[in-house]
Amino acid sequence: MSYYELATLDTVIFGAGKASSGIEAWVNEGGGRLCGAWGTDIGTLNRVFVLRGFDTLDEMMTERERALRSENPFGCVEHLVSLNMESYRALDFLPPVGPGSDGPVYEFRTYRTRINGIMPTMAKWADAVPGREAYSKLTVAMYGLDGEPRLTQIWPYASLAARSQARAQSVSDGKWPPKGGPDWLTPDMTSQIALPLPFSPLK
Repeated sequence: MSYYELATLDTVIFGAGKASSGIEAWVNEGGGRLCGAWGTDIGTLNRVFVLRGFDTLDEMMTERERALRSENPFGCVEHLVSLNMESYRALDFLPPVGPGSDGPVYEFRTYRTRINGIMPTMAKWADAVPGREAYSKLTVAMYGLDGEPRLTQIWPYASLAARSQARAQSVSDGKWPPKGGPDWLTPDMTSQIALPLPFSPLK
């Protein structure tokens, strides 16, 4: 299961909690497999991320069309301000995303790559990720199948302090970033911190 949809739901003020039950019902009724669902705590607020895995592109596109044709996409339209659904494929060397309790602090990082940067970036990451995971686990890293060339990663941490420590130590030890990896990236980078919603398989 290497295809993923990352849906970004921007809600009204305090809307993430109100939308949670509708989102849970929506994903349970549809195809694919729910990997995780989070509400932002640092970054763009009142935002929900929903990550689902699919075995095939057809299965993912069927779900995409279900949302686009629905009167109540993700079961919470009354709480939504905007909805963005992006298609991804995991980097070739990574295992499928499974449930776990490596949080509860999850960092969502997106890097825009150079136009021809996906494959070189993947090669650099394949060499470096095993060493980086000695400091903290990687949930997934995946490249966009639509829109601009980009790499989105999800990193779980026990706390914000644990995040700072893992990142600082891996850099100090020369294990991260991947050697030569930043050469294939642009300065357009974002980071957001989110916490699992009650029904998220990733805690």
